[in-house]
Amino acid sequence: MTPKQLKRTNDWNCSDIVFSIEHDPESSQVWIGSSDFGVYELEVAKEKPERLAFEGDGHTSYVTGMVRVGRTLVTGSYDGALIWWDVDSRKQVRRIAAHDRWIRQVIASPNSSHIISVADDMQCKVWNAATGESVAAFSDHQPMTPHHFPSMLYVVAASPDGQLLATGDRVGHVAIRDAKTFEKVSELETPVMYTWDPTARRHSIGGIRSLAFSPNSAQLAVGGIGKIGNIDHLQGPARLEVFDVATCNRILELEDNNKKGLIEQIVWSPDQSWILTAGGDNDGFLTIYNAKSGELIHQDGQSGHIHGLAHDKDFTNIYVASHERVTRWTMSQA
Repeated sequence: MTPKQLKRTNDWNCSDIVFSIEHDPESSQVWIGSSDFGVYELEVAKEKPERLAFEGDGHTSYVTGMVRVGRTLVTGSYDGALIWWDVDSRKQVRRIAAHDRWIRQVIASPNSSHIISVADDMQCKVWNAATGESVAAFSDHQPMTPHHFPSMLYVVAASPDGQLLATGDRVGHVAIRDAKTFEKVSELETPVMYTWDPTARRHSIGGIRSLAFSPNSAQLAVGGIGKIGNIDHLQGPARLEVFDVATCNRILELEDNNKKGLIEQIVWSPDQSWILTAGGDNDGFLTIYNAKSGELIHQDGQSGHIHGLAHDKDFTNIYVASHERVTRWTMSQA
């Protein structure tokens, strides 16, 4: 299956930043995490869906991570907390102090038994999805960059076969671990995704912002941004690198100067023939590449930096979380 067209079909505007998003492919329910600290449900089958707030003590800062396991939603925040929510009642079930700093991403293991979180305390932590109990904590990422700026641990990905976990940080370091023993098995580097300010030496920028294993678990796609000329802006090329997991050899290296900014999310097609990337600078982009040749298949843009996306099983509907809106795109395939 090859994407033929992407079409923006709905914009649900808001006054906040939508940082995280989940979707139930079996229904028309979408859940979002907001810069107003709230978690909401959207019934997108309705022409003008109302934002239904989840109830509980909730988060005290931005809701930047979200994953659904069955009828449970787990969210992570700048406040370092993980919260379990019951989807049907929209009520808080459990809250734990999970990390000492900003939680950047929350995912579930392929069998849904574990929740996995990463944060700026440079820790990757594994939790029992049913009880919230701690299973493991580990790190292979330094708290400071080589130029003495604070680093960040942005992303984590699990291989579809359940065998591996990968984490990626600000300086372009990826650690790959056995998902059962949590021992490190390999590592790879993407240093072009890290830029620092050599003149004023005020700060650094960039980093690995997305990771995704291929459906057969044999390849790992890494997304971020290329070298940035103006350190105060995201005016660098969107950058995608793909590695062979067994050898850690880079097999694809792409930069896009047309739609610039960070690649915030990567999704492989089920047949592994194409890769969808989403992100942006001030504005957002959706870009689809041939997974073997790197050839550009399709590209679209929208207002507002894209922070994440969720999709139907067949990619007919793609729901995008961005600045001041949730957008639905529809995909037709050849």
